[in-house]
Amino acid sequence: MGQNAHHHVPMTCAVVAQKGGVGKTTTLLGLAGAAWERGLRTLVVDLDPQANATSAMDPASTAYSTNDVLADARSGVAADAVVASGWGPGIDLIPAERALEHRAVPEGRDSTLRLRLALEGVIDNYDVVLVDCPPSLGELTRNALAAVRLALVVTEPSFFALPGAAAALEAIEVVRGSNNLVLRPAGVLVNRSRPQTSEHAFRLVELEAAYPNLILPYVVPERIAVQQAQGACVPVQAWRSPGAREVADVYDDLLDMLLTKAAETVADLGVSATMTFSTGTESS
Repeated sequence: MGQNAHHHVPMTCAVVAQKGGVGKTTTLLGLAGAAWERGLRTLVVDLDPQANATSAMDPASTAYSTNDVLADARSGVAADAVVASGWGPGIDLIPAERALEHRAVPEGRDSTLRLRLALEGVIDNYDVVLVDCPPSLGELTRNALAAVRLALVVTEPSFFALPGAAAALEAIEVVRGSNNLVLRPAGVLVNRSRPQTSEHAFRLVELEAAYPNLILPYVVPERIAVQQAQGACVPVQAWRSPGAREVADVYDDLLDMLLTKAAETVADLGVSATMTFSTGTESS
């Protein structure tokens, strides 16, 4: 048995979008709910100054936020900011606040590595770690990408979909090349898709032609249950309606895919890559 067999590596994923309004946070909450339903120990890190994920998860306290974590940025300091979500045992949160906006510009050398440093040792307590990025590709998103193994790009079938996806995938490659050798794109999720409309069908073909191996086959149906669950501060998986179950099933499939990709990444790259991920200073 190799040393890898004893090393717990959580599935870590940043949910990324170049613009707002494409269902980025809703996707993250759907994935967190899928993990909750399976009983997986889950940490959500809210890096979006709008703090919508924080609001929807209804934590008992938000006294210490990702803004404080990035300001301090010592190894493992994120442990001080972890709070229980209102969703029940096993789903924790590091909340966001509006002041996080001030962290959107680089603050000296290695500023992109602040979140990774702060999460050292903390993520080992979880099976799933999900990071909600702001709807941009700036310093906060780069911090998220430097701290995870997978990045899920969220878009919609609009005129802006292709350049937006291209910019997000390029940002992933830049961080992978400079700060995080184990980072991989998990794929592009196209939200709010109605393929029966000619415009959406055209944009889907355009995206699939540009990224044949990255466009994910999942279609999240638009159901009012999603907004109802968010308003009630519960996972959509806990909402009792046929529409909620439809949506929950898609997020369960999406989580399956991410867990499989994460396991493949660990198998391919091994424990040395985990060390590179942990310290941010070694190279392979």
